[in-house]
Parts: sequence; structure tokens; C-alpha cells
Amino acid sequence: MKTTLLLVSLGCAGCLTDSRASRDRGAAGIFENVPTYPAPAVSRCAKFKKGGSAAAACDEARYLAELYVRRLSSGDEVCLDGGFGDRPLASCLARASVADTDTNRVLLEVRNAQPGSKWFNKEANQFWFEEGALVDLYLADHGY
Repeated sequence: MKTTLLLVSLGCAGCLTDSRASRDRGAAGIFENVPTYPAPAVSRCAKFKKGGSAAAACDEARYLAELYVRRLSSGDEVCLDGGFGDRPLASCLARASVADTDTNRVLLEVRNAQPGSKWFNKEANQFWFEEGALVDLYLADHGY
């Protein structure tokens, strides 16, 4: 009887799954269920004519964005919507904090989002961003 009960318990335990969004990094690759925002295939600066002042300004902004993104570390607060790269002020529509970093990507957790933000109703969710995706976000928020 004890053996049968043990086998039934083990069989039931194998049927249980967790479909909720992951709150931790998990194993990289196949077992991870945290969404990833990839870097765009083409840089925003590519639309500007080479050698022009707009191209030079965009390249400088991209350089500053790359520095900013590479210096992010766990616990840093960022503005995810309405001023990425700046301190999260009252004009920031969505605030996030860096939960983890990995090679070429950053794990952000949405902490607070205003109704006008695309991140509204995604509080406490985590998202991986490739560094290029965050650089693109920086450029977009700075008018490029």
C-alpha cells in the first residue's frame, strides 16, 4: 500500500507545471521563459548620411548609450519609457530596475508604469533586453 501511494504521488508531481512568468533568471536557454527583446538588425544611425552633422551627432549619442548600458548593474533604477538614459523623474512613464546582467543583455524588472505607457499592467514582470535593444531605446528617447 505504501509503495502504491508513493508511486501515485510521484506520478502526480510530474504532471504539475508552472505557467507563470519567471521571476528569476533560470537556466539560460531551453528552460528560461523570460521574454527577450532583441537588438534591431539596423542601427537608427544608419538612416543618416555619412559625414553629415546629424550622423556625427547620432554616432556620439550611440556611443554614450553603449557606455550607459554597459555600466548598468544589479539594483540600478532606469526609466524604461520616456527618458531611458536619464534619471527616472516625474516625466518617466515606466520605471524599472536592473535585476541581473549577462553577456550582451540586461534583465529589467518593471517596477512602476503609468497608464499611458506600453508597460502598464506589466509591473513585477521581468524582461531580457539585448544591449543593442537598450541602445536603440536610448536613441529613440533622445530623438533619433
